[in-house]
Amino acid sequence: MHEAMFYTQLSNNRVQCYLCQHFCKISDGQRGICRVRENRAGTLYSLVYGQSIATSVDPIEKKPLFHLQPGSTSYSIATVGCNFKCRHCQNWEIAQYPRMHEGIIPGKELSPDTIVSQAKQAGCASIAYTYTEPTIFFEYAYETAKLANQAGLKNVFVSNGYTSAEALKAISPYLDAVNVDLKSFSEDFYHKICGAKLQPVLDTIRLYRELGIWVEVTTLIIPGYNDNEEELKGIADFILSVGAEIPWHVSAFYPTYELKDAPRTPAKTLGRARQIGIDAGLRYVYEGNIPGEGGENTYCHACGELLIERFGFSIRNNRLEQGRCRACSAKLDGVGM
Repeated sequence: MHEAMFYTQLSNNRVQCYLCQHFCKISDGQRGICRVRENRAGTLYSLVYGQSIATSVDPIEKKPLFHLQPGSTSYSIATVGCNFKCRHCQNWEIAQYPRMHEGIIPGKELSPDTIVSQAKQAGCASIAYTYTEPTIFFEYAYETAKLANQAGLKNVFVSNGYTSAEALKAISPYLDAVNVDLKSFSEDFYHKICGAKLQPVLDTIRLYRELGIWVEVTTLIIPGYNDNEEELKGIADFILSVGAEIPWHVSAFYPTYELKDAPRTPAKTLGRARQIGIDAGLRYVYEGNIPGEGGENTYCHACGELLIERFGFSIRNNRLEQGRCRACSAKLDGVGM
């Protein structure tokens, strides 16, 4: 166990957690919504600190982050647990593990300094806190990120965007990039499908941008749930209001976990969503989970020149010259381009 950050003590040994936007009030002996933070006699503990459930060396494009050190690899880690209950979660076996197994916390002991060491040995350029929601293993990620920063590695969150402002500001000096999953532009969707609210996610995306952290946004498009043009335009317009340079990844859904009544996302739906983003004024819109359709490529926002050609998570051709377009010399937005 590791004492948690971001909580206050209340009366009768209760505590209030300020790590994420749920702001759970937790009685003695109970856990928060994430099921990995427990109140013991008025002290809140993280039960997942140092308990890795998954590690992997991934292409940074898999996160997906297309504008952070393209073609590099990222050492990816996770613990069990999540502060959402998404019915379409693609990593539900580990995200919902404590909720589904009477609070059991599995994992392999892996210290922050070992993570950094293994990342460097593997030739990775960054560490990604991913697969489950990094907010719920914040203390673990925070200590690792500080060491990674000192070692010259970038740090990346792949997040649902529900981190509290206080926690995000604390880790911001060490966090280089984030991909936020903006699941819908509907409060009803967030309530029924995710067990959360929309507005905190929007506020968090804005805060990431204000803190100078590189932001990319992903929307998994689910036929019949969040694929209507009005909603997609709402997402595109919101991203534009934060920054035209923010890449928007529109990704294909496949039936999984508790949401098996919806079909796979047709390629034409992704193409339509991409065009909505481009028409709204976004510089970079990508299609995900359907390799080879051409929607994975990066084009110059100034002249339209093909700059980075991709197939899936692989880069086939990178035509950038010192981060700029060969044709018009416009600078490509991003980090380490």
